[in-house]
Amino acid sequence: MTNLGANIKFGTDGWRAVVGKEFNHENVEIVTKAIAHYILDEDGINKPVIIGYDPRNMAKEFAEFSAKILANAGFKVTVSSEVVPTPVLAFNAKYRNAAALMFTASHNPPEYLGIKFIPDYAGPATTKITNAIMENIKNVDSIEFKSLQKPEIKYESFKEPYFKHIESIINFGKIKEYFTREDDDGEIIYDGLYSASIGYFDELLKRNGISCETLHMHHDVNFGGGMPEPKAKYLSELIDLIARRTSAIGLSNDGDGDRFGVINEKAEFVTPNEIIALLLGHLIKNKNYCGRLVKTVGASQMLDIVADYYNVEVVETPVGFKWVGAAMREYDTIIGGEESGGLSIKGHIPEKDGILADLLVLEMLAYEDKSLWELQEDLKQIVGCTFINERLDVKLLDKTQLEILMNKYSELEKIAGFGIKDTDEKDGKKYYLDDDRTWVLIRPSGTEPLLRIYFESDSKEKIEKLKEFFK
Repeated sequence: MTNLGANIKFGTDGWRAVVGKEFNHENVEIVTKAIAHYILDEDGINKPVIIGYDPRNMAKEFAEFSAKILANAGFKVTVSSEVVPTPVLAFNAKYRNAAALMFTASHNPPEYLGIKFIPDYAGPATTKITNAIMENIKNVDSIEFKSLQKPEIKYESFKEPYFKHIESIINFGKIKEYFTREDDDGEIIYDGLYSASIGYFDELLKRNGISCETLHMHHDVNFGGGMPEPKAKYLSELIDLIARRTSAIGLSNDGDGDRFGVINEKAEFVTPNEIIALLLGHLIKNKNYCGRLVKTVGASQMLDIVADYYNVEVVETPVGFKWVGAAMREYDTIIGGEESGGLSIKGHIPEKDGILADLLVLEMLAYEDKSLWELQEDLKQIVGCTFINERLDVKLLDKTQLEILMNKYSELEKIAGFGIKDTDEKDGKKYYLDDDRTWVLIRPSGTEPLLRIYFESDSKEKIEKLKEFFK
């Protein structure tokens, strides 16, 4: 089996591959055994293991296959009795003091599936953990388990503990009061995007007496022929529906429910950076949260400005929620977030949760008694400008070419006529330019020969100028 496992790369969000090709029973067995060996070394055979799966093709079947391997090795295994979002499984890992395996490929195309390992602290596995698992994969032929227990697999729903926890964080009474009063015609429209959050986000609203109009509320292995990613181009039906209303707000999640997408009352996509900035203010003003803001190096400068406005210290991490989650475990944190649509808050888990994010947006509207677009206008007044973010992905032939370009771009003295005011090297190379409103981040992809170049500025003209420079 060693040759079959040679191409497995187990990163922060686990291992992902195309079902029926690299994602096959042989490789799933290798990864499961490698994880089992890690759990055995760290916690012993009595560590409970819970397993979940999203709506993807073969996700349930592979979850059950993995469960049998773990049970035969002597672990007490509980499999979700239904499709479950990643943050729900992660919360239950902490709640049950269990290790968790999630079968998901998050927002990747429908043909992909993956295995994500979630330790009992309920956040993404650290680099130390994934490196240990990768070592186990290399030596999988030497891994043997001697089960001294009768194999046992239980099936349970993981909903109720998560629901009760969320109801302790979110003021559903306030949301219900705001969206049902006579002088307000506001509506909540949720695009399920055929995702794992169906039966979770909508059910939390329903059980708290809050009505919600819905789209695409059944599980589909092909995600309706689109992508399970809550970005504007995949939310066209939701945007069209809101455009025909006067004050509706649109919410959505990605395939496994850990990312969020928000459409305001003017049928405009609201960037994750704006949502994180607005929620920081909401948690401080309306819920008396205190602590730090954790953000990635690729997140907007707007967050630093808003944090300064509220006198909040900023902790900046490399790109990826594993770094955000690790910082949230280290520091007293109000909110931690990343530019790609993931966030979590104090009192929750150090893992991104799109369901919680959507509920926090509704709660914020209720407390502020304003529309989302009005809150966005207030935010612009605090920040002093509108930041624009774009990214170029430069595909390269191999890692040698990647290294050559990375070295070249690491020694720039001017960029598109701008002087360089400061630099940062916590993840690739970040240049802060001398207009105090523009930065460029150049970093290699961690999984393929790809150079990612991020841009932020306060004008489209500057962004185009920067893109032309790098092209």
